[in-house]
Amino acid sequence: MSELAWIDAALTAARPQAVGALLRYFRDLDTAEEAFQDACLRALKKWPVNGPPRDPAAWLIMVGRNAAIDATRRAKRLTALPDEDQLSDLEDAETAAAENLDGSHYRDDVLRLLFICCHPELPATQQIALALRIVSGLSVRQIARAFLVGESAMEQRITRAKAKIARAGVAFETPGPVERSERLAAVAAMIYLVFNEGYSAGAAEAAARGSLCEEAIRLARLLLRMFQTEPEIMGLTALMLLQHSRARARFDAEGAIVLLDQQDRSLWNRDLISEGLALIDKAMRHRRPGPYQIQAAIAAMHARAARPEDTDWAGIDRLYAVLEVIDPSPVVTLNRAVATSKVAGPQAALALMEPLGERLSGYFHYHGARGAFLLQLGRAGEAREAFSRAIALANTPAEAAHIREHLDRLSDGTPASGAG
Repeated sequence: MSELAWIDAALTAARPQAVGALLRYFRDLDTAEEAFQDACLRALKKWPVNGPPRDPAAWLIMVGRNAAIDATRRAKRLTALPDEDQLSDLEDAETAAAENLDGSHYRDDVLRLLFICCHPELPATQQIALALRIVSGLSVRQIARAFLVGESAMEQRITRAKAKIARAGVAFETPGPVERSERLAAVAAMIYLVFNEGYSAGAAEAAARGSLCEEAIRLARLLLRMFQTEPEIMGLTALMLLQHSRARARFDAEGAIVLLDQQDRSLWNRDLISEGLALIDKAMRHRRPGPYQIQAAIAAMHARAARPEDTDWAGIDRLYAVLEVIDPSPVVTLNRAVATSKVAGPQAALALMEPLGERLSGYFHYHGARGAFLLQLGRAGEAREAFSRAIALANTPAEAAHIREHLDRLSDGTPASGAG
């Protein structure tokens, strides 16, 4: 690894702890972020000469705090600044900081930082943008590119989010057990939103948005290190690992969607699958099932099937039935309908979907799946109507192209191959 590469890796890894601690000191997101950036600049000067500090996060916290205090003093003209050498000579200070900042301090600081980014007053898009900027350190340009918006628009979105947090008067004290549990659920939801922003991208946007999946997994692993015995965090991490393992097989060379049953399973990432399977197995041993664990268990059944015909669809159907009880939603029932079609046929799946029509009238996947089941039953006119509705609701060109394939099949009389 090159010199610049290891420094960049160390700064990225230390960022959540350092920014979290600096936020606790200064109680202002902009100040904490600027202090961290100042510390990073000094690290780029000092670390190549002196080598990496024993605790990079503690070093960055001390340097960032000193830099921010000195900037405040300079602005207020209270005292003269010490020499640069004095500011950067932190051998003794680093030792003290490393001793004081144990694992519990880091955990609370990072959790507080993550929770602030997913403050309930912020809409989901602002939560994700703020987390990617403050916690992950992505540039405004990178975030704007991922969301397919202009850089100035994204800058305004992040600025508005920070202003809302400042007005909300967020508490910076260490959260108690009950509040910590509530925060953990909110943070997990925000991380999964980040993942889905990347996962839902079409092939054309994969270069810009695909990295969001990897960033969400990195944040989940960070959370898992802080809460090593929490089965839902294991489940969340496993779910994303297993879904992301199929990234290379989800689109063909022309960017068209490749359905799960038709994917080249040799392209699946076996390392991610192994990690995900180990995590969900460990989570299930706690016997405290939650929505992320159930979804990860479903993904695990797909991952364990060497061929599409080896998939345990009856087991997947049962897991969706459990998920309907634990975390009921029309989308969960729709997903169960797909599994039911594999076990009991398309007519049973349509019967399960029937009550969802009003609530999912604006949902692309509902009309796509309904059209596929109708096509399997030979009800061509109804299938064509459903597919036409799906095309109007497509979120990406790849989704629209996939539905057009079904319409082409209707035109040339080719038999249906499965749910879309």
